[in-house]
Amino acid sequence: MPMPAFHTDFNLVIIGAGPAGLALACSLADTGLSIAIVERQPRTALEDPAFDGREIALTRQSEQLLQRFGAWARIPAADISPLGEAHVLNGPSTHAMHFHPGRNENRSLGHLVPNHLIRRALFEVAASCPNVRLFDAGAASGIETGVHAASVRLADGTTVTARLAVAADTRFSETRRRMGIAAHMRDFGKTMLVCRMAHEKPHHAVATEWFCYGQTIAMLPLNGEAGAPNLSSLVLTLPGPQIEQLMALDAAAFNAEITRRYQNRLGAMRLFGTQHAYPLVGVYADHFVGRRFALVGDAAVGMHPVTAHGFNLGILSALTLADRVRAAAAFGQDIGGVALLKDYETTHRRASRPLYLATNATALLFTDDRFPARVMRDAVIRTGARLPPFRRAVAARLMKAAGSAARTPLTAAS
Repeated sequence: MPMPAFHTDFNLVIIGAGPAGLALACSLADTGLSIAIVERQPRTALEDPAFDGREIALTRQSEQLLQRFGAWARIPAADISPLGEAHVLNGPSTHAMHFHPGRNENRSLGHLVPNHLIRRALFEVAASCPNVRLFDAGAASGIETGVHAASVRLADGTTVTARLAVAADTRFSETRRRMGIAAHMRDFGKTMLVCRMAHEKPHHAVATEWFCYGQTIAMLPLNGEAGAPNLSSLVLTLPGPQIEQLMALDAAAFNAEITRRYQNRLGAMRLFGTQHAYPLVGVYADHFVGRRFALVGDAAVGMHPVTAHGFNLGILSALTLADRVRAAAAFGQDIGGVALLKDYETTHRRASRPLYLATNATALLFTDDRFPARVMRDAVIRTGARLPPFRRAVAARLMKAAGSAARTPLTAAS
């Protein structure tokens, strides 16, 4: 017997309960707009997400937004690690670029927070809002947009209609494809391994990114915990087959190999927790909007993690769209209108396009092991190291309360 079809009306439907989608819902929770969130994962997975290895380097702006939503207070203080300084190294060179808040600043460059805890906090906020309804454990099976409304079909036969539909369903967005929006994808041919490593020597809250020949390896400083007073997040980039070989090693062999690869800088190292691998693919959608439709987060722009912008840019996209929806709702205007969506697209493209191109160029230059590239990036690091105003400017942009993230070559698994 076929399942009966149900129709439910909302003002806004968000497809995807990742950080960008949840941030959009949270930022509009006090507007009175009815909001639906469609997510393929079950509610239990959203309430208590599993550790995924990714530590997010948050800009001041992102921190302030999480505070505004009430999500920041829901993240345990012990899991918020200060990022005091950042060092960028190239190959065997002794020259490095050093980024720090400044002599007169009693602050860090930012903070590192586990991705799964940010997601949990945002979901707790969204779930507490009476005007937000979750349709979980069922992917969207189709979408249609018309002059007056958008309709999202769910696998169980439910149809959710709204004045505006927003896709926040990863950089490989199926909803984006169904809407006929193409995306430029850049496969970097590498895989990123992320995991936590305990080590003998203290990190002193310094993040290090080392563009060594044949690999890129970053150590992001984390707060210590029981059994691991000195703890860092390893971000190792290699061709996929090499990552697979590493992950197949037993614990003792893996620990020895990572210690060797990092040249014993932090002493003997040992795996602390689980390993996670992610292929590196950059994505930039040809359009961010359609008829009564918008893309946010990685569905719009999926960044290479080399400059740690991805998460922050995704949150920025949600805020940019939310500001326009909020203003339209306040004046009784159409929240899915053409002018509103075009304004969002123009604004976010202006914020994201230069950053996306610069990040790709950085990734290509700093991971190219051919001799000309080695010389060029060594020159870049030497020049930056000799120009304190440049370093201060980059650090200030990383710390600033508003605007885009700094273009610092600092890897975070975003």
